Amino acid sequence: MGTMTDNHQQLKNKASNQYDDLKKKTRYSIQIGSATCENAAGSNLVCQEFTALIECNSREDVSIKRVGCTGQCSIEPIVSVSDQNGNSVKYCKVDQAMARQIFDEHIVNGKPLTYNVVPDSKAQKRLALRNSGKINPECLSDYVLNGGYDALAKVLEKGQPSWVIEQLKESNLRGRGGGGYPTGMKWQAAAEQNSPIKYIICNADEGDPGAFMDRSMLEGDPFSIIEGMTIGAYAIGAVKGYLYIRAEYPMAIDRIDNAIKICRENNLLGENILGSSFNFDLEIRLGAGAFVCGEETALIQSIEGRRGQPKIRPPFPAQKGLWGSPTVINNVETWTNIPVVINDGPEKFAKTGTNKSGGTKVFALAGKITNTGLVEVPMGTTLREIVYDIGGGVPNGRSLKAIQTGGPAGGCIPVKMIDTPVDFDTLQAAGSIMGSGGMIIMDDTDCMVDVARFFLEFTKSESCGKCTPCREGTTRMLEILEKITAGKAVLEDLDKLKRLAMLVKKASLCGLGRAAPNPVLSTLEHFREEYIAHVTDKKCPAGKCKALLTYTIIADKCVGCTACAKACPVNCISGKVKTPHVIDNAKCIKCGRCYEVCKFEAVVKS
Repeated sequence: MGTMTDNHQQLKNKASNQYDDLKKKTRYSIQIGSATCENAAGSNLVCQEFTALIECNSREDVSIKRVGCTGQCSIEPIVSVSDQNGNSVKYCKVDQAMARQIFDEHIVNGKPLTYNVVPDSKAQKRLALRNSGKINPECLSDYVLNGGYDALAKVLEKGQPSWVIEQLKESNLRGRGGGGYPTGMKWQAAAEQNSPIKYIICNADEGDPGAFMDRSMLEGDPFSIIEGMTIGAYAIGAVKGYLYIRAEYPMAIDRIDNAIKICRENNLLGENILGSSFNFDLEIRLGAGAFVCGEETALIQSIEGRRGQPKIRPPFPAQKGLWGSPTVINNVETWTNIPVVINDGPEKFAKTGTNKSGGTKVFALAGKITNTGLVEVPMGTTLREIVYDIGGGVPNGRSLKAIQTGGPAGGCIPVKMIDTPVDFDTLQAAGSIMGSGGMIIMDDTDCMVDVARFFLEFTKSESCGKCTPCREGTTRMLEILEKITAGKAVLEDLDKLKRLAMLVKKASLCGLGRAAPNPVLSTLEHFREEYIAHVTDKKCPAGKCKALLTYTIIADKCVGCTACAKACPVNCISGKVKTPHVIDNAKCIKCGRCYEVCKFEAVVKS
């Protein structure tokens, strides 16, 4: 074990020496986000501008570090400027012009700007995202200097795989991929199997619309995922692992691939890791974007080169998984938490969350919310705290209506339940699920019937078709929802919809099929009055369902500008210049162009 300890210390010394050399000559350090979201917002151009300014001014005492996503998507690009005394200012919405101002005022004159400064994050606790937006994801030394590979060294020095599993069981870490199964119990089941070959898999498929938690961690902190998987492999006795990543994540794939190569070069993957007798290596497998491959047995089928379809369980993958061997599958967020549990201790991790769910959870806040992006909060944090204290509430003066959690297979939680604590059990009791962490905020302009239709349309198209309840049930449910939104349904259809949803939930083969009815069942329960309005009154209270809309021109407000008549594609609006116009609703196709172009609020929809 002494050799292993020496190798770990050499790794830390090497990283420390590199940092010390840089620190000696650096007066100012500029950190710029370099994830997919940051680049889309223009961070590459900002980085080029700073690079040019440093070169033109011969400022060798100024360094630039590209980091991962900070999670603050609504205010990107984000640039942080730190001086040698530890003072730091973080700027948001930085463009090339502002980059020049930051350089001239903050760096040259030593006077930080007073605008576009990012306020301190509130109510968040970053464990899974501890390094994202902080370290260079392509630099092993940066990861090591922030505690990277301390956990693996501790595990190998301990030399007891069973000890690792006990640590996880005591931590109450539950799988962050959606099911919430206790991680320690899953690992123990695989460790107990008498098999010469075992596998570790990272599920990085992330097929939920609006979800980008895994992508952010893959791009911002790839070494932590690899370290977590390596610890898992040691605990269950695996020598091979796979990262199953959706092919639509090119930057994430490149970052992980680069990290794997660096780890091999530094004796952190391959044979005799850190001088021990432990061997483990990783490969990347690309997914083609099938939502069903987020289900673990379908994912296994895909890695094996077969069509991604779920299999009947038992046996569970921990008993008989990849190529018939015991296999542990966890998602990206779960793997990033493993080093935290080992380094901080299971008691501290367990205390962070609730009695049954330890640690934190990362959510992707999207929809009608002021601060879109990633948030990480302790398990048990209420929806109110997430939406208002962190998310900044609903913009444009609108009121909160519902919160949809768990992706397309999640449910819609009404505003009256906003004080619900967030963990696996409470969300399930509220008619939703945790899922992988998608959280979509809806305001009073959203139609909950149309929301259910949208998500069911997604799950219907993504059904693998293997089992009849999911394949046919989602199709029939979607047909009923389309009848409702078109104003062609009767009240009996609501009862049919609920019975069908319950049948699909009970009889589908896999977890995805069983969860598909959640948007329907939750909206039927909490927003039944909207369904009834669509059916009996033939009206959409939120004004979203086109077939149920009626456009009218208010004569007292119409100035006869003819803008609506010119925009109408079917010429159903009549009237002379400077006189009130009229819409012929028998001809109107309800496209909404008249409503969009009217500058006098004379066109109303009801």
